[in-house]
Amino acid sequence: MLLEEFNRADRSVAIAALRPCVDVTRWCEHLVDHRPYDSVESLVAEAAVAADPFTAEEIEAAFVHHPRIGERPKGEGAEAALSRSEQSGVDTSEGVQEALREGNLAYEERFGRVFLIRAAGRSADEILAALRERLANDDDAEAVIVAQQLREIALLRLKGVVAA
Repeated sequence: MLLEEFNRADRSVAIAALRPCVDVTRWCEHLVDHRPYDSVESLVAEAAVAADPFTAEEIEAAFVHHPRIGERPKGEGAEAALSRSEQSGVDTSEGVQEALREGNLAYEERFGRVFLIRAAGRSADEILAALRERLANDDDAEAVIVAQQLREIALLRLKGVVAA
């Protein structure tokens, strides 16, 4: 959807177009209700404002849609396609994939949720290093990082949605 189509779209259609970026109703509605945007950059700037901060409840709800790092979602929806694309750099040796599986399980045991990181543009080795590093965080420090990563993912996806 091009920006001009997004600006003209029916409210429900525009909100639906944003949900694959991050399924946070308040964020989607905010962006739609502040239309029109004169550029993709102005839309992304407004999205950054609306995403800061995502509440703890919004972050937890968004986790429902995020697969474990290294596991590609099998679904057919836009969000599954975005996730597969973002994790394209994670294709690697069985040893690194096994380390990611083990790290994912350790992270989930430690924090009670999946490990979230902006995977686009990162190699599997970089992601694994970040995962191992973040396992040492306390709950408060990790919550800040998770919120920042979710914002990065949402903004990256938004650029793709309105520029497609």
